[in-house]
Amino acid sequence: MSEQVLRYLQTNRNRLLDNLFSFLKIPSISADSNHRQDIEKAADYIVTYLHDIGFDLAEKQPTNNHPLVYAEYNGAGSQAPTVLLYGHYDVQPADPLELWQSEPFQPEIREGRLFARGASDDKGQVFMHFAVFEAFFKTVGKLPLNVKVCMEGEEEIGSENLYEILYAKKEQFAADFAVISDSGMVAKNQPTILYGLKGFTGLEITVTGPDHDLHSGMYGGAIRNPIMALSHILASMKNKEEIVTVEGFYNDVEPLTEEERALMAKAPSEDFAKAAGVDQTVSEKGYTAVEHTMGRPTFEINGMFGGYQGEGTKTIIPSTATAKITCRLVPGQDPENVQQLLEDHIMKTAPAGVRVHVKKEKLSAKAYKVEPNHPLIKKAAEAYSKAFQSETVYVRMGGSIPVVEWIQALYDIPIVLLGFGTPDDRLHSPNESFPLDSFDKGMETLVYYWQAVGHQG
Repeated sequence: MSEQVLRYLQTNRNRLLDNLFSFLKIPSISADSNHRQDIEKAADYIVTYLHDIGFDLAEKQPTNNHPLVYAEYNGAGSQAPTVLLYGHYDVQPADPLELWQSEPFQPEIREGRLFARGASDDKGQVFMHFAVFEAFFKTVGKLPLNVKVCMEGEEEIGSENLYEILYAKKEQFAADFAVISDSGMVAKNQPTILYGLKGFTGLEITVTGPDHDLHSGMYGGAIRNPIMALSHILASMKNKEEIVTVEGFYNDVEPLTEEERALMAKAPSEDFAKAAGVDQTVSEKGYTAVEHTMGRPTFEINGMFGGYQGEGTKTIIPSTATAKITCRLVPGQDPENVQQLLEDHIMKTAPAGVRVHVKKEKLSAKAYKVEPNHPLIKKAAEAYSKAFQSETVYVRMGGSIPVVEWIQALYDIPIVLLGFGTPDDRLHSPNESFPLDSFDKGMETLVYYWQAVGHQG
């Protein structure tokens, strides 16, 4: 069966690329209200495509903002498993336009890469699934498993309506497992199983001293400086060994096993120092930089501001100072609990003479991890290796994808992260691109994978 499907993909490659080009030409920028019609057009494109290739149902579902596309196919029979395929059709703004070497919404192939906004994140990867589904329908007449499709138009603005929809329509979206292709590989043509994601939470600290800026000569030595007070608080939260010193922060952390550390050591890793332009890396004592990034919680100050910012000197004691903090979390940690631990530490550490206000960020997510030896993961690794002719490596990612945690929490199903992007794709930046190798071998991977998991039923 796979030979027929793969032959169809090869024979129709140019036409399929043309179809992807049409999808990429739609500037479906969710953050810009001027592109609301383009968002609708992109959603309509998916509905029409899935309907035309053979899905039983394909429709737009309204939300409080941009529509969600839902589709389903039930032709594989009641004994076959059902997969929930998640992706998004919205894209980031293209600014700054002057840094693009070609028009962001006029796809162009150069040096084996497809350049366009959304080429990798996430239209290109989403379309690969559609093309593979088409190939199955046009050759063998059906898919090897039942499929439910969930494509949202708000991922780039925080998926603000998705959770409520998934919660309200749990039966409609229910499946045996989920697949998401909105991630990447550790290197070009290096098949990579992403079996874990970090959670996320954050807060904002504002320290207020005097009710107005003061002359530092007249009041220095008598009034607490809010920036100094804030610096004292922040410095007390992590030590020089990159260990977070907030009481209870590590209490619920799931430890890294020796097996996982061995998996991480086998995976090709980015040269962090070279990529960041620094002379050396730092990591939590007892862990490598890769282990810390992938599997240990982190504490970062994302911004700090207060007082005079202009040219020259202004000799004041500023009235206020603010810092923004985020933490990436690992399995076992609860975002709300971590926020409370941080707030308790801040209040306990705050010096006299200032008032401290903590604002907890609403957007949080728990970490996600699936066992690397889960049968669905093993079959994905085998499909990857067969298509890319290379051994699949296993990694956890330092980033967060809230929808993964939502699906797991609501449906309690395994989630397979089948990503085909590369570190050179320049996501969210000018000149976003996607390797044609990933396009071709990625579709081959999907053919093998859908057949393998379909046969489970």
